[in-house]
Amino acid sequence: MRYMLLHHGDENLALSPEEDAQVQHQLAMWIEEMVGRGVIVHGDRLRPTAETTSVRVRDEEIVVFDGPFAETKEQMGGYDIIEVASLDEAIEVASKHPVARLGTVEVRAFWPL
Repeated sequence: MRYMLLHHGDENLALSPEEDAQVQHQLAMWIEEMVGRGVIVHGDRLRPTAETTSVRVRDEEIVVFDGPFAETKEQMGGYDIIEVASLDEAIEVASKHPVARLGTVEVRAFWPL
């Protein structure tokens, strides 16, 4: 099954250079492990919410506005698509992601084709 791991965190969180280096190292180790296990399909970081454009269509009118739709402290900052045998394995993979210690990793299954 394929799952999307959505990384949510406070994009205003200020890490020291040492803390940032540690997180980057942990992330590199997570990627190495998941590639080795053959579960990672794709992943990437997202630009800050200040650069977000949202689109809605209401009564055939296109409405475009700046910023994300949700006004929350934690914003989506990246994602990974994984392919694993079960939800339990997806949760185990998500629990090892460094963002799980700084914010939240949301695990969502794809609809089967």
